[in-house]
Amino acid sequence: MSSTPTTAASGRRQASVRELTLRGVVLGGLITLIFTAANVYLGLKVGLTFATSIPAAVISMAVLRFFSHTIQENNIVQTIASAAGTLSAIIFVLPGLVIVGWWAGFPYWTTALVCAVGGILGVTYSIPLRRTLVTGSDLPYPEGVAAAEVLKVGDSAGSSEENKRGLHVIIAGALGAAAFSLFANLKVLASSVGTALRLGSGGTMVGGSLSLALIGVGHLVGITVGIAMIIGMIISYGILLPTLTQGQIPADADLMETVGGIFGSDVRFIGAGTIAVAAVWTLLKLIVPIVRGISEALASNRRRRGGDEVDITERDIPMSLVLGITLLSMIPIGLLLWSFLKDTAISHHTGSLIAVAVVFTLLIGLVVASVCGYMAGLIGASNSPISGVGILVAIAAALVVKLVHGTSGADTASLVAFTLFTAAIVFGIGTISNDNLQDLKTGQLVGATPWKQQVALIIGVIFGSIIIPPVLQLMHTAFGFAGDPNAGPDALAAPQASLISSLVKGVLGGDLNWGLIGIGALIGAVVIVIDEALRATSKGKKRALALPPLAVGMGMYLPMELTLIIPIGALIGLVYNRWASTSKRPEVMKRLGILLATGLIVGESLFGVVFAGVVAASGEAEPLAIVGESFQSVAMILGVLAFAGIIAVLYRWVMGLQKTLPAADETAEPTGRRAAR
Repeated sequence: MSSTPTTAASGRRQASVRELTLRGVVLGGLITLIFTAANVYLGLKVGLTFATSIPAAVISMAVLRFFSHTIQENNIVQTIASAAGTLSAIIFVLPGLVIVGWWAGFPYWTTALVCAVGGILGVTYSIPLRRTLVTGSDLPYPEGVAAAEVLKVGDSAGSSEENKRGLHVIIAGALGAAAFSLFANLKVLASSVGTALRLGSGGTMVGGSLSLALIGVGHLVGITVGIAMIIGMIISYGILLPTLTQGQIPADADLMETVGGIFGSDVRFIGAGTIAVAAVWTLLKLIVPIVRGISEALASNRRRRGGDEVDITERDIPMSLVLGITLLSMIPIGLLLWSFLKDTAISHHTGSLIAVAVVFTLLIGLVVASVCGYMAGLIGASNSPISGVGILVAIAAALVVKLVHGTSGADTASLVAFTLFTAAIVFGIGTISNDNLQDLKTGQLVGATPWKQQVALIIGVIFGSIIIPPVLQLMHTAFGFAGDPNAGPDALAAPQASLISSLVKGVLGGDLNWGLIGIGALIGAVVIVIDEALRATSKGKKRALALPPLAVGMGMYLPMELTLIIPIGALIGLVYNRWASTSKRPEVMKRLGILLATGLIVGESLFGVVFAGVVAASGEAEPLAIVGESFQSVAMILGVLAFAGIIAVLYRWVMGLQKTLPAADETAEPTGRRAAR
């Protein structure tokens, strides 16, 4: 894999190559709509989203192979579709307005505009960073490089069989996950196993969700993150929860309900403290390179204005237009904020609050874009601690609002809602900038034109903004969100939105338990020291050791039924990848494993979207159930067996595909020859 920038000659050649086409936009838009719906569901359920660039590239190649096309056109499709894995992260903040009881649903145009304006600003803010953080940097951009390699393989002559094979793997994984979800909702199979345990005069919980999507997530995030989440889970469920429940469980109490309540009210705030400290540490480590990167990007722009020749593969949207779009975006932001405030208890402070929010968006938005873009280059867009950044944005916004406006009992609810609304806009900037530079790295490696990719990403933001509001409304109608007084028994966890809402309410209401957050901060500091020590002692060695603090914090915060399955998926991925390393086509087989994991996520997520529609239409919480509670014990046994069986069958089938692969020296003609046709 080479990250060498495309030459000037290559750039001149690309000027006549088909790239930003109508069919590419339409295909990218269709993929974006589907994957955005899936990501919204998965994010609300478990607090995690998945990257869609690689599966989008495979689907694009499978469709466009029937037509004359270029690698650059395929790249535009995946660039548009990648918005699904990023803008959908707005769900980490926006549902908070429902959770705190401010919104009864998601007003379409308001929600769509928040997503669109924040996303477009994410594009414009990241453009000045491209030359320094992409072409002039040695950052690895793991997902950007991987997507480029997929596009290159797909663009080689004779690769149609590999394209079809990859698409078949995604479909197989999706069908397996969807089938399990169907039988789980028929209640023939259990969807989770778990129980509460007494430990002395306290207690804890043990269990896991039988979710194939979480197996896929674990495969993709890797064993390092998986181990860190296990450690976080042990801290919460093995130490904190038994300690905090000592003497707090009456003899006649429902053990699961009591222990679960203490976990929600106390333990998760400790986890929030760990996440916050880990996020701050990450930001501090990035300040110097980010400042240097912005300075170099501005200097490069001045040289271009001075008449220096710039290769076509180095041409961004002009900085004057970028600045104009950025400043003009403050107008719709101001109007959105005015519309939000006009009928509230704090409407008499509309002018000052809008001014503070606009300045906050301009300044903090740039910082967030820089940090998120750098993190994407460092560890990949899907592994970036974007939710941790969201937590910091929300807390910073709450502190600024409290400092400028102050609070009173009558105003607190309005200020909480206003703060969440402002944070959602800034968070949209972070999600897209986290993805944009990753896509631009892919484009650099396949000879794409940056400004065309930047336009394509704006189009992707618009597509995502169209679909996010109705999917959010569907999820709210069918399930509701945990913490919402009107939520049903199957309410979606919406963990980040719930946490951020609680933190904002605590900051503005003055009743935030800073002691619990302080304990979490102390744990986070210890984890940071351990992580830095591991990295220092293993530096230069074949296997680098690390303990990602944010992953530990997430393991502490999320329910065990979610955190236990992700490390199992990571272990399965580790075993599979070690086997793939010994196969005759290691990189191809590893890629097929990634596509299988993606299929598991997509299948369960899309079924969840369809099931939500059935629930909303029927008005019943369990409209597909065909057996009663008396079948529950049998369903639990069958569920565990089916869960393990589907995983084993799918992975064994994918491993068997190596027999159908040609040897490495049988690959086809170079990419450039095909692209020139």
